[in-house]
Amino acid sequence: MKKQIFIPWWFGIKTMQLCFLLASSSDDNMSDSGAVKLNAEDPQQLVIDNGIVQLTLSTPQGYVIGISYHGIDNVLESRHALHDRGYFDVVWNEPGKNSIAQRINGTHFSIVASDESQVEVSFVRTWTSSMEGTDVPFNIDQRYVLRRGSSGFYHYMIFKRPQGFPAVEVDQFRTVYKLQEHRFHYMAISDNRQRFMPTMEDRESGQVLAYPEAVLLTQPSNKDFKGEVDDKYQYSCENKDNRVHGWISFDPDAPVGFWMITPSNEFRNGGPTKQDLTSHVGPITLSMFVSTHYAGKEVRMAFQEGETYKKVFGPVFVYLNSLSGNKDPRTLWPDAVQQMYKEAQSWPHDFPQSRDFIQSTQRGRVVGRLLVQDRYIRGGKLLYAKSAYVGLALPGDEGSWQRESKGYQFWTEADNKGYFMIKNVIPGHYNLFAWVPGFIGDYKYNNIITITPGCLIKLDSLVFSPPRNGPTLWEIGVPDRSAAEFFIPDPNPKFINKLYNKQPKDKFRQYGLWESYADLYPHNDLVYTVGVDKYDRDWFFAHVTRRIGNGVYQPTTWQIIFELENDAFRGSYTLQLALASATHSQLQVWLNEQGDNRGVFERVDIGGDNAIARHGIHGLYWLFSIDVPSDRLVKGKNIFYFRQSNATNPFQGLMYDYMRLERPPTL
Repeated sequence: MKKQIFIPWWFGIKTMQLCFLLASSSDDNMSDSGAVKLNAEDPQQLVIDNGIVQLTLSTPQGYVIGISYHGIDNVLESRHALHDRGYFDVVWNEPGKNSIAQRINGTHFSIVASDESQVEVSFVRTWTSSMEGTDVPFNIDQRYVLRRGSSGFYHYMIFKRPQGFPAVEVDQFRTVYKLQEHRFHYMAISDNRQRFMPTMEDRESGQVLAYPEAVLLTQPSNKDFKGEVDDKYQYSCENKDNRVHGWISFDPDAPVGFWMITPSNEFRNGGPTKQDLTSHVGPITLSMFVSTHYAGKEVRMAFQEGETYKKVFGPVFVYLNSLSGNKDPRTLWPDAVQQMYKEAQSWPHDFPQSRDFIQSTQRGRVVGRLLVQDRYIRGGKLLYAKSAYVGLALPGDEGSWQRESKGYQFWTEADNKGYFMIKNVIPGHYNLFAWVPGFIGDYKYNNIITITPGCLIKLDSLVFSPPRNGPTLWEIGVPDRSAAEFFIPDPNPKFINKLYNKQPKDKFRQYGLWESYADLYPHNDLVYTVGVDKYDRDWFFAHVTRRIGNGVYQPTTWQIIFELENDAFRGSYTLQLALASATHSQLQVWLNEQGDNRGVFERVDIGGDNAIARHGIHGLYWLFSIDVPSDRLVKGKNIFYFRQSNATNPFQGLMYDYMRLERPPTL
């Protein structure tokens, strides 16, 4: 009898969820409304119209200058210049030089396909040596697709580097849509993260806080916003959850929604748990393809001179919906969610005309099962890798996927018994990686996996043996790559976002929580006693600096006190130290003699993910297995000292994920 394999189709959204129905408010919008028409007679712009949406693009640049929908001439902000409404931009630099933020201008326009069912147009920017130092060295092809009966349009980009291109470092690719300011005031990025938003004018009249994106609203047009903090990073999402977000207009004459739908994460960087931006005050809606947010320069795309490259980013779907009757405009959100499900189910789409976009028949699948074996848990019995994240990424070391930004990545979530299927994999050579909530470390399958068109690769049961040198003496936290389980203080009432006041799980998104450490520990640092203290009450979520004056900060040293009932075993103890985040930190660890020259660990300048300042509960994951000689331990009271030594600003610091002290193994 064959074993049944549970196949999650979308990063942990269970199959049963595909069956639920949302009350769609835009059924009429999705009906067949006639042929798609293209008008390219004007040499400076073209118009594509399917009777539902009318899309106006500048030629040959490829800017989105107009989106007409549901009686609205343009849902984009027409007060902005033509190049400042809907565009694609790149942040890049030559090695060793300053970054350049560049909007991509097409120089050659062409009609790829045009009939009654679909129009696809192309805007190409070809790099030449005369552009060196001023334009990012890629050939870039921007494509727009409008289909019959579709209440929105698709957008994708093809990046290529032939031989001979110069070296370059790239921090960010994204698309930006700026909506009508007087119309769109309600933003939604999840079922529980949606609200009416302040305006750009409210931000401009406010007080800029310690981090430039954060503004205290002092003179908002709506008095309900006074005293709140607005910061675009408060609305970040992990890639696996960043599937649909956007804005709703409550205009009684034209209640409409504008949504960015991302059917697949295969073209995003950093894996399923990397955080990135969504929508924010403007009103602005983004599609982030590549960025260094919540990870730092370690995830930038770095190309050597002459290095070739090709990758397709997207398609993403810009979806518009509307209401009929007197329904609550908020119902446009569940309709957008339903549309996201439809787009994800049909991935990869079969309509893009570029030969570089790989169709489903040319892709492959990988199935298997992941088990976990820890000899100190349940006697070393094989355990199911429940809810493990399993993925394919470019070959590299264990855990390299979270720092990898050039290639495609394909991830899924295993079921309760560890079975997984990774679908729609583009042909190529990959490593299979995984990590399992509840266990430290990363899994890597030893063999290279080669995907060929139409293949189905069936792997044997795979066994992950997480890092372990001996039995547990004590542990702090939960190994889930996040600091969410630790103590997160209430925000300063002068700096709040009301959205998160009643959402305990999202309290970490409030502004300025790092300042609370100095309030709780004004003179002496955190001391945690194993067996007495509780990590959700007594372990501050971030190991930050302490402000002691205007612009003056000092290092902080935390202590962990624990008892050994007997003399230490001979041999080496192991401190398993997992970090959920690090921002330009220097971590020093001593045992029993703080500041001596025999510290057990030191690491200089760890990380650059800025998760503390940007209201993230994690950035990049780090794991250190620290050797602790037994002669450093004593019978009775012992103290570990953890010192974060860099202290030039409030945002340097660490977030701990989990730590465990293991004694030497015994026969």
